[in-house]
Amino acid sequence: MHAFCHRCGGDLAAESSGTVFCPHCGAPQIYLPEAAEGESADAVSTGVAPPPPPQQVDWRAAIVCAMLVALVGALLSALSTRLAAVSFISWMWTLSASVIALGLYQRRRPQAQMDAMVGARIGVLVGVTLITAVAVTMAVAGLVARYHLHAMAAFDAELRAQIDKAAMASPQPAEVMRYIYSPEFKAGIMLAGFSMLAGFILILSTVGGAVSGLLRTRRS
Repeated sequence: MHAFCHRCGGDLAAESSGTVFCPHCGAPQIYLPEAAEGESADAVSTGVAPPPPPQQVDWRAAIVCAMLVALVGALLSALSTRLAAVSFISWMWTLSASVIALGLYQRRRPQAQMDAMVGARIGVLVGVTLITAVAVTMAVAGLVARYHLHAMAAFDAELRAQIDKAAMASPQPAEVMRYIYSPEFKAGIMLAGFSMLAGFILILSTVGGAVSGLLRTRRS
């Protein structure tokens, strides 16, 4: 590889010859090693690999905020089964869970990057955490109410009335009706209903997080 003098422009000897002065004008020459393939220029110039880019989301703080919001939401959901007045508060908390979590996150990390993408990612975390907390809480509350308090008669009667109404609207053979009235089918109805509700909460939490993050946009 040939090089040229930075002062006179004369042709220099090959780098391997060890020449450090121009043979024409005597100007000292400086040779910089070329970066190896896949190696950054910062690593060549300083001899130290550049630091990794900062995380877009502080997941530890985000998980703490999501868990706080989810615990409150699960408690309100359990109370709403016994107190009808709490149902509205529980629904409002569920609808605004991602917004509340983002507010807590930004309070804990005021200098953290914030935009629509960060808000959406935290919103997904909040949705998954809230769904899990509510599912576990409602399952435990249902077991206690059925087998300890024996207070599920009203719920069973309401579910039976809904099945009777659907059966009258669309009559089925006797063997199908026996399956429809079985405990397994009732459990499947409840799981399907909760799955639809969980999907709605997850989508709502993601969209709410994205919108809230967009309104709170901040670059670190």
